[in-house]
Amino acid sequence: MFDNLSDKLQRVFKNLRGEGKLTTANMEEALREIRVALLEADVHFKVVKQFIEQVKEKAMGEEVLTALSPGQQVVKIVRDELTKMLGGHQSRLRFANEPPTVILIVGLQGSGKTTSSAKLARVLSKEDHRPQLVSVDVYRPAARHQLSILAKNVNTPIYEGTAEESKPLDLARSARREAVQGGRDILLVDTAGRQHIDEQLMTELHELKEALNPTEILFVADAMTGQDAVRSAEEFHKRLGITGVILTKMDGDARGGAALSIRTITGQPLKYVGVGEKTDALEAFHPDRVASRILGMGDVLSLLDKVQAEIDSKTAEKMQEKLLSDDFTLEDFRDQIKQIRKLGSLGGLMELMPQIGPLKDLKNAKIDESEVNRVVAIIDSMTPHERRNHMLINGSRRRRIAKGSGTSVQDVNNLLKQYAQTRKMMKSFIGQAGMLGKKFSKMKLPGLPGF
Repeated sequence: MFDNLSDKLQRVFKNLRGEGKLTTANMEEALREIRVALLEADVHFKVVKQFIEQVKEKAMGEEVLTALSPGQQVVKIVRDELTKMLGGHQSRLRFANEPPTVILIVGLQGSGKTTSSAKLARVLSKEDHRPQLVSVDVYRPAARHQLSILAKNVNTPIYEGTAEESKPLDLARSARREAVQGGRDILLVDTAGRQHIDEQLMTELHELKEALNPTEILFVADAMTGQDAVRSAEEFHKRLGITGVILTKMDGDARGGAALSIRTITGQPLKYVGVGEKTDALEAFHPDRVASRILGMGDVLSLLDKVQAEIDSKTAEKMQEKLLSDDFTLEDFRDQIKQIRKLGSLGGLMELMPQIGPLKDLKNAKIDESEVNRVVAIIDSMTPHERRNHMLINGSRRRRIAKGSGTSVQDVNNLLKQYAQTRKMMKSFIGQAGMLGKKFSKMKLPGLPGF
């Protein structure tokens, strides 16, 4: 996400750093380029105008122009203003004083409401809440069936309704009653959508709002639709009073205009972003982290969050000890790869790394995800003795392993070479972990395979 904007802004800052000193002229030129970059990223023109004015006011001051490193100060100003544009700080869900908290999920048809409802249920369950789902889309049976399937996938109860309950209001009231009886503290209500905003839809949503008194009304928007998503969110807010936004398909949006515009135009925060089709692909939105990613500074904190959420700390610590010793076997190598796959695609992980210094070309790295599966297949085709002692693997064993895994002898040779390089690399990497600072050096991180 934000790839195009990130590339253009980094070029602007590179040119600024190349200047002997900042002047009014080269600063004006940089601001023009930033303005064009934002407009090309499909950011709302009013947002761009406001952003440029605020950056200009701070960057053209005497204190910045005469500083020892004015280029760096401009980058900081842009980062601060981007963070402010995106909302300033993470906006968390609010909860009712008396359970169940009702969260109304609204939006146009096809925006991803149903999938987002299930994803949000999963997120809340992991945070020790007890959510329940209900679909009140009485017009599309397929939508209710889809939510029922997704509810099973995320291990969340769903109120299916009875044959007599043909109205959204009846379904919602019964679902809330069942949530109370079942000790559920959150009720997620997936509402119907339309291709366009119409009076029937708004009347129905107003009735649900009046009857359920929801603590949150979350508007779900498709990031790929750009400013159409922003306009729809603005209209929904005017007519219904939304409290936040879930932006879906952020992983496929290289421009990012909707994310950068929606907070300023609607006045409501972006709370979650969908970054994939799977039910675990919903992330809390952190304005400061996203601003850093746009400027090529990476998002190490989100990477650490993923590690803490998905990697068992005892397993990671045990693996780290093995990496520092001579006991790191091919079996451990395979397990390490499987651990890393829990964090998501390798390409996605590379996007979270800072795009500076020796890591600046990481985002352009071509990572073949099928290669990871091939490596696991090769190791699985080895005997336990071979996995524990790779020195046993001679020519005939390599041919047998290649045949058993559906690969070539050359693939097996490459794997053994990668394994040897990884052992050497990880010893060096972990030995220098203190350079990342006290905060990061204390955390147990899994090693990366040498692809």
